[in-house]
Amino acid sequence: MRHRLAAAFLSVAVLAAGAASAEEFPARPIRVIVNFTAGGTTDILARWIAQGFTENTGHAIIVENRGGAGGNLGAEQVARSAADGYTLAMVSSGTIVINPWLYAKVH
Repeated sequence: MRHRLAAAFLSVAVLAAGAASAEEFPARPIRVIVNFTAGGTTDILARWIAQGFTENTGHAIIVENRGGAGGNLGAEQVARSAADGYTLAMVSSGTIVINPWLYAKVH
């Protein structure tokens, strides 16, 4: 199971990087933004996947917690990051589906 999650995580990162990239991917650490504070279920799952990915591939994944504003702060940071595959999001479906209906300004 751990290998499948790590492989799925890498697949998403590679697809996000695009075929136009001239450098070997990943050339630097991958960031995973969790839109909840540390210690919650989403954070624990992200860290577990990151650890398995790092152990299996040797490439580092950094998990960053950006909680607040109903998850909008973390989602906004991911949305504003470069579309190079080095910043991924680990968010709940509520952040993507429900927050646009609850908040007037969602970036």
